[in-house]
Amino acid sequence: MKKPIILILLMLMGGFGFAQGLRINTYAGYVFPDSFDNYYSANSYASGQIQDGFRWGVGLEYAIPGNRAIELQYKRQDTNVPATYRDPGIGGGGLNTANFNLGINWIMLNFTNYIPVNEKVEPFLGGGLGMGIFDVENPNNGNRNNATKFAWNIRGGTNIWVAENVALRIQASLFSAVQSMGGGLYFGTGGAGAGVTTFSTMYQFGFDGGLVFRLPGK
Repeated sequence: MKKPIILILLMLMGGFGFAQGLRINTYAGYVFPDSFDNYYSANSYASGQIQDGFRWGVGLEYAIPGNRAIELQYKRQDTNVPATYRDPGIGGGGLNTANFNLGINWIMLNFTNYIPVNEKVEPFLGGGLGMGIFDVENPNNGNRNNATKFAWNIRGGTNIWVAENVALRIQASLFSAVQSMGGGLYFGTGGAGAGVTTFSTMYQFGFDGGLVFRLPGK
């Protein structure tokens, strides 16, 4: 997965020719927990919580006319999902519990509208579309699986330029992966071919800080 991301970044950098409008955005911040409670049949359900934690990321952003910008962004979070589930096909239909390991990857194409106040302060609002890639492991039995979902995000914050080409970035964001676009996330809770659909649409709210590096032109 990392090789295609690097290739896209290099293509964008070559295509833009390291123009004055090219920036590298870095991200590091906190994501709040998100609970789910999903009844996916008359006798089957799953409930639990995607835990809070640290999320990091990087973005390549190119300025376009009108104080706007386009950004290709990647973000990553490693967390746990304590869950209780019941399925007639697993464990005789009784209650089961597991603390799943979950890796969340966001690959987004963001559109940002900047509202410059002065040379130092640069508030912004924006949003984006892309995909969430989820890697799941059940530590109870070693089963692993993954799923890819359509995703969107909205965000707002400000850049504070502390040097000519370096800024401090502060923002709040909301990320969501839409369940209805591709079925359930398969947690691999049972044996071969058995699993539990766990959560419907998820919402992750978080705060980020980071640095912005404005690359010099040719």
